[in-house]
Amino acid sequence: MAPAAPKIHIAALTLDYVNAETGAAHRAVAGLDLDVRAGEFLCVLGPSGCGKSTLLSAIAGFIRPTAGTLAMDGEPIRGPSAERGVVFQEYALLPWMNVLDNTALGLKLRGVARTERYATARRFLALANLHDVDHKYPHELSGGMRQRVAVARTLANSPEVMLMDEPFAAVDAQTRMVLQEELVRISERSPLTVFFITHSVEEAIFLGDRVAVMTPGPGRIREIVDVPFARAERTWKAMNADADFAALRERLLELVRAPAAANHDRSAAAAA
Repeated sequence: MAPAAPKIHIAALTLDYVNAETGAAHRAVAGLDLDVRAGEFLCVLGPSGCGKSTLLSAIAGFIRPTAGTLAMDGEPIRGPSAERGVVFQEYALLPWMNVLDNTALGLKLRGVARTERYATARRFLALANLHDVDHKYPHELSGGMRQRVAVARTLANSPEVMLMDEPFAAVDAQTRMVLQEELVRISERSPLTVFFITHSVEEAIFLGDRVAVMTPGPGRIREIVDVPFARAERTWKAMNADADFAALRERLLELVRAPAAANHDRSAAAAA
């Protein structure tokens, strides 16, 4: 059987942006190739400045490619779409709306009737373990709870792809571990493709089915590594006691720390 077509197909992608203040152009991504499989949880890992967030913004449709191919289900990505939901580092909740209205906002903007959108919002709040907080306002919630509301709001819009840009970076370590375990549980129950940006090797292993490691900027994909742990078995207690987890962490750390030249040399050798 032929392999299934990728959900997201990226080929020879180059992304530039211009500094609004200085007018200087900067190349964030150059000649990047990557396929994201339907239904997978793909983590993208790399050093600061490698173009991870710029790549996510391009997939979201917020910026246009300078060159190359960027497509979803075979169709070029030309702008934002409800098919691709985004969860940012910042919670981006509207402070004058309660949790229920924040979660149902996207459905309201799409014209979904009040009864239906509230029922949908409550269902995804429950999935995110946010029972009995729908009447509260963002300032009444902890940082971890606000981020779960942001995830529930994205899920309520029924995207096919969820794009997550270091969504747990701003919370404390203990809360981050709880949120990671919740996200694994949610991803098991939702037929989603997840594209997750992180700078944490441990987070990438804990969450991902595969980990794509980027070179220092301008970013390319250095290597894609399979994660051998079943989602249903992932808890931090179990992972921290697993020698294979430690070995994979060391392997990914070596890839992240390697200089960009190593990737260029390997590419040149392959082409020779």
